[in-house]
Amino acid sequence: MSLTLRPGPARGHANHGWLDTWHSFSFANYYDPAHMGFRDLRVINDDRIAAAAGFPAHGHQDMEIITYLVEGSLAHKDSTGGEGVLKRADVQAMSAGRGVKHSEFNPSQSEEARLLQIWILPKEDGLTPAYRQKSFPDGVKENRLRLLVSGDGSDGALAVNQDIAVYASLLDEGKTLTHALAPKRGAWLQVVDGAVDLNGQRLHAGDGAAIENERLLTIEGRAPRSDFLLFDLP
Repeated sequence: MSLTLRPGPARGHANHGWLDTWHSFSFANYYDPAHMGFRDLRVINDDRIAAAAGFPAHGHQDMEIITYLVEGSLAHKDSTGGEGVLKRADVQAMSAGRGVKHSEFNPSQSEEARLLQIWILPKEDGLTPAYRQKSFPDGVKENRLRLLVSGDGSDGALAVNQDIAVYASLLDEGKTLTHALAPKRGAWLQVVDGAVDLNGQRLHAGDGAAIENERLLTIEGRAPRSDFLLFDLP
């Protein structure tokens, strides 16, 4: 097995006042040729957005963009007509395709918003832009791997234009989950909060790990409750 740890404190970091963000992979002014992504996973940004602040309208192209809301709320509006307010446990999947503009704003006047912004390379360029949003309450993630996003939208997941599967879990201490990887596929695990053991390797909040040449992943909770995402990648 090949398990490569990406320690949280080693990620790229920028604090713009209104935005405090950590980059697992090269992004914006943070560039590290050793961390340009993993397979079709291109961006994982752990963003904290101050109250009444956000990103003005800006463009994206040929990227599948996933937002996982951890705390607070986030208002979204885009040029496909997609619009909504995400709250904890909400997930957004936007296909930028041949071009889309969107804005994201923390509508609260007092509370910070925290989210993971994730970019996945699409299976092909020039696709039709689209927007999808769905809530996955904490209860459906407790001590299980709940599918959030997939290439075919199975099991109530949000569909994206890539052969991936993105799972979330809220894992209690001492509880164990397993996930089988098909031949030639890899995985990335990102700990949002808490701590887990991944095939015997301890990961804390902010840590990520790339997994290659492994058929079975075993994940054990090592904190009272651990929030993590698991990406099954082609």
